[in-house]
Amino acid sequence: MLKNEKTFTTAADFMLHGGDYNPDQWLDHPEILQEDLKLMKLSNSNTFSLGIFAWSTLEPQEGDYHFEWLDKIIDNIHSIGGRVILATPSGARPSWMSQKYPEVLRVDGARVKQLHGGRHNHCFTSPVYREKTAQMNRLLAERYGKHPALLMWHISNEYGGECHCERCQDAFRNWLRDKYKENLKALNDSWWGPFWSHTFSDWSQIESPSPIGENMVHGLNLDWKRFVTDQTISFFENEVTAIRELTPEIPITTNFMADTHDLIPFQSLDYSKFAKHLDVISWDAYPAWHNDWETTANLAMKVGFINDLYRSLKQQPFLLMESTPSAVNWHKINKAKRPGMHLLSSMQMVAHGSDSILYFQWRKSRGSSEKFHGAVVDHDNSVDNRVFKEVSTVGETLEKLSQVVGTNRPADVAILYDWESNWALNHAQGYGTETKCYPQTLQEHYRTFWEQDIPVDVITKEQEFSRYKLLIVPMLYLASEETIARLKQFTAEGGTLVMTYISGIVNEHDLTYLGGWHQDLQAVFGINPVETDTLYPGDRNSVQYSNRSYELTDYATVIETHSAAVDGIYEADFYAGSPAMTKNSYGKGRAYYIGARLEEQFNRDFYQELITDLSLQSVLPIEHGPGVSVQVRQDGDVNYAFVMNFTEQEQTVSIHVVAKDLMTGEELSGELLLAKYEVRILAVK
Repeated sequence: MLKNEKTFTTAADFMLHGGDYNPDQWLDHPEILQEDLKLMKLSNSNTFSLGIFAWSTLEPQEGDYHFEWLDKIIDNIHSIGGRVILATPSGARPSWMSQKYPEVLRVDGARVKQLHGGRHNHCFTSPVYREKTAQMNRLLAERYGKHPALLMWHISNEYGGECHCERCQDAFRNWLRDKYKENLKALNDSWWGPFWSHTFSDWSQIESPSPIGENMVHGLNLDWKRFVTDQTISFFENEVTAIRELTPEIPITTNFMADTHDLIPFQSLDYSKFAKHLDVISWDAYPAWHNDWETTANLAMKVGFINDLYRSLKQQPFLLMESTPSAVNWHKINKAKRPGMHLLSSMQMVAHGSDSILYFQWRKSRGSSEKFHGAVVDHDNSVDNRVFKEVSTVGETLEKLSQVVGTNRPADVAILYDWESNWALNHAQGYGTETKCYPQTLQEHYRTFWEQDIPVDVITKEQEFSRYKLLIVPMLYLASEETIARLKQFTAEGGTLVMTYISGIVNEHDLTYLGGWHQDLQAVFGINPVETDTLYPGDRNSVQYSNRSYELTDYATVIETHSAAVDGIYEADFYAGSPAMTKNSYGKGRAYYIGARLEEQFNRDFYQELITDLSLQSVLPIEHGPGVSVQVRQDGDVNYAFVMNFTEQEQTVSIHVVAKDLMTGEELSGELLLAKYEVRILAVK
């Protein structure tokens, strides 16, 4: 086993437990603030995020600063041994700023200026807003940068959205002039300008995509999405200038997100770019546990996928910045977590690499839109309700896991996720409008490894490929020459590469490759995909693979083989009897092409063959049935195994090593019975 060095993402060598605390809402209730200190200790909480939406309290009028209340709160938290993650308040502007400086307000795609209100309705380009945020952040860094309670900086909150004002239009044009090196013909060529007579003769003619203007030039759409990411990062960097200058030793994060119903990565920003500007990745996880459209285990698999993506962005532990101890208030149905689920779901985050369990929110708001959002402290202020007790149990558990902090999860398998490819595919006016499902497809390819407890890194195209035995690249619609060259090199040097239908179709400008599939891909895979058939929801076909028939839906690729061996064939339609799956030797490696979207069981059977062939295996010999997940973090010769039952029934697991239960101290081996939603945490040397 390789020696794994710990990576401490903050100065803390313990698991962080606590969450978003909004004392600015309770300044007129000093008895509540005093009670909070007692409740913090009773809930076994140790870390609190402060100031996230506190601008109107910190600066109620321009230049009139009030930090005394925050001084007291931080000092009080420090007095009970707590730590602080201090936020910059740019996520929600004070009303005086919108009134005096209307340029800070966003303009939407229809060119309508927004009113003050909500959150994140500010223009990232506005010089005034950049000046005001930088000024506020410098004051915070000067005042609190050396406070012993300060653990981390939390920059803004859940960055997202876009602005189409004239300043942003000018910034976009300047971004394009830089990208295309002042060569307007290069831009027109990249955007296929002659289509619909969309050739630009002057930079000033370019506008961002709009529902009342142009939104079907795919190169424009793609570059706008890239610009929005870069402009958001530029705003972020403006926010952290003074913070990095004055507190270089304090790590910086901002909280990433996931789209909640399908639990897929947040789509509006390219986090692979943003991650490079952060010291620590953190994200806000709100799975809809106990929903009526999927099993608990299926949802847990999706959570694992996103955890492994955000962990892999920096190849180090991450932080869970927000979660709920029970229900939220913004799902279509806001169902409470059932007994046991809070501990289980929290430990799943730790199992996949989180060094924290933090909540939104510490205390429920009394009014406005989040007054019914889950919290540690409810309106009843009671320590006897079920939620508070379960939070306390999580805190007690985390206190026994300090040795896990900083440990990671080495993997031999990687799945490639790409935000830009997904943007381009979503804009593509082809295939099926509702069936592209790029992130969901990647999760389906991840499923088998999660079920078999085989660690997976979910990586991006900029990351290193060579460390993996197996690289899976489903539906990589957009693939640049550089990415294709790197995939080719990975295979030639001995890697095993799996690619699927709708891959390698366009380049980085969203222009199709001429002459059929890219020649390097044809060489690596020994095939040429010549046609993609898109099926209606009621259509069905099947593929014969390894003496078994598997159902096919949505997509089927007609394949012309060159050097590849045929592993599977279509059983119906005009391409019946033709190749559906192929395998090709290239250099020292192998390349598999899956031409159709096949049923869940196919992925299990296909990947089981690769698991056997490549000697991939779970870290520990622990056997279990479906719905149980065993995820391991490693520290040198010590494995920390989280054995989790994501089913509504008792489950038996068989442990073929001697393990120590970190909660009880007992030694375990042989059969272990897990109750519904139970988790056991084991140390194995």
